[in-house]
Amino acid sequence: MYYDLVTELVSLVKVYEKDADPGNQDLNLFLQWLNEYDQKNSYSTLSEPEWTGKSNGRSADSVINTSLVHLYRYAKLHAKAAIANTSFSTPDEFIYLISLTSFGSMTKTALIKLNIHEKSAGIQIVNRLINNGLVVQAELDSDKRNRMIHITSKGTELLKESMQNIKKASMNVTEPLSYPEKIDLIRLLTKLENFHELKSRKE
Repeated sequence: MYYDLVTELVSLVKVYEKDADPGNQDLNLFLQWLNEYDQKNSYSTLSEPEWTGKSNGRSADSVINTSLVHLYRYAKLHAKAAIANTSFSTPDEFIYLISLTSFGSMTKTALIKLNIHEKSAGIQIVNRLINNGLVVQAELDSDKRNRMIHITSKGTELLKESMQNIKKASMNVTEPLSYPEKIDLIRLLTKLENFHELKSRKE
């Protein structure tokens, strides 16, 4: 059994020698290549799934876009349930507080851009947080038109009180996925998000 394993490993090393730089004899580089090679060959053997409208020419792009929109709506329903009976009126409000907790105080413009909102919608969210005493804003000496947003102790406390329900809502969205499937999905979604973020910066 071990002989067969060694034989297969030697065969893979030969393939690696053809693909890789001759100077790349590092074990970690080989393991990274092996993982990518395995994924590539695994995907090539997967049967293409069926989807509604496929026989009529509906593309994979259409299915992905529709699924992302539907999943966003399902996630929003779970998030709304998580903040019931709290001072939050929308899920966007606790997401803004999470952003401030994770990345620290930032300008109003940066906070809105981080959460991919149009300026008018983002300002409304920030104003609701200010009115509820969950964040405060301060003028910037360098830019009088912008404001620095800070989370308050009240905002921090409310976020802590709601976090368990928020985490449960997140788990409900991804409930049927195994951990490896979640990791694969993170990898694909991150690739998509990074692409669009970079593209938006260039526009």
